[in-house]
Amino acid sequence: MGLIDVHNPLVLVFGILGNIVSTGVYFAPIPTFISICKNKSTMGFQALPYMVALFSSLLWLYYSIIKEGDTFLLITVNAFGSLVESVYVIIFIMYATPYGKKQTFKVLSVAMTLCLAISLGSYLFLNGPTRAAVVGWICVGMSISVFAAPLTIVFQVVKTKSIEFMPFLLSCLLTLSAMMWFAYGMFSKDLCVTVPNVLGFVLGVIQIALYQYYKQKSKMISLPEIKLPEHIINIKVSNSEVYPVDSSRSSGSEVVEEEEKETKAPEDGGGEVVEQYKGVVKAMVDDEPCGVEVVDVKPILITCAA
Repeated sequence: MGLIDVHNPLVLVFGILGNIVSTGVYFAPIPTFISICKNKSTMGFQALPYMVALFSSLLWLYYSIIKEGDTFLLITVNAFGSLVESVYVIIFIMYATPYGKKQTFKVLSVAMTLCLAISLGSYLFLNGPTRAAVVGWICVGMSISVFAAPLTIVFQVVKTKSIEFMPFLLSCLLTLSAMMWFAYGMFSKDLCVTVPNVLGFVLGVIQIALYQYYKQKSKMISLPEIKLPEHIINIKVSNSEVYPVDSSRSSGSEVVEEEEKETKAPEDGGGEVVEQYKGVVKAMVDDEPCGVEVVDVKPILITCAA
């Protein structure tokens, strides 16, 4: 018996395609973990999908080893997946907050304990086809969990109305992977491989549809930037005050100078007269809302002897 079954070419074709697409699934989170390493923070991402995927890969690896028949393509894809998911979980633990590390260790411990219990329990108490069937249907349940795991992020997308944490590429690859492995299971007559991938395809389509919906909802209308024209007026005045001027008062660019004379009699009745001159300079800008009025007051005191 060879490593790969060549009696049915379609099994070989879809098995190889399934390995290729599944490799893409395992590599899809690489940009996310590159960002995590650069920022030295998990940035709000959750480790649950990767721990579930690790648990599922380990169980499928065990199933493909104990199952009779040619399961080489199942062994290769799940061995590789177990390795990659382990690396992801380790990176997540390295950069998680203390609380995040604690929660991750709890979930990971439960998952590994359960995986070990299933493996040892089935090996010690079950034999032959029965062992493979029991482990296979457990794997079916875990595969459904893998396909549904990104739904935890979908709930976050629905709650925040943002697709920032939505693994769109991962959802697309999971959907395509489900199609390949469904065909593989159908042609190899492996019901445990066929059933979960039907549901995986449906869940993948739902995730893609939600992504597209919230992507449209989250689009922001960018208004064009309006730059107002600049009007520069150079006025050299000492001791000046600036007041706003209604531009509707001006019919052209002009400068108006006014002089006012004010005479004040001394309050004590003395023989001293005080005259004060006010010079007013107005700068007007033609038909523009940014006109200014500059008022220059230069008091001059004239003292006369009685």
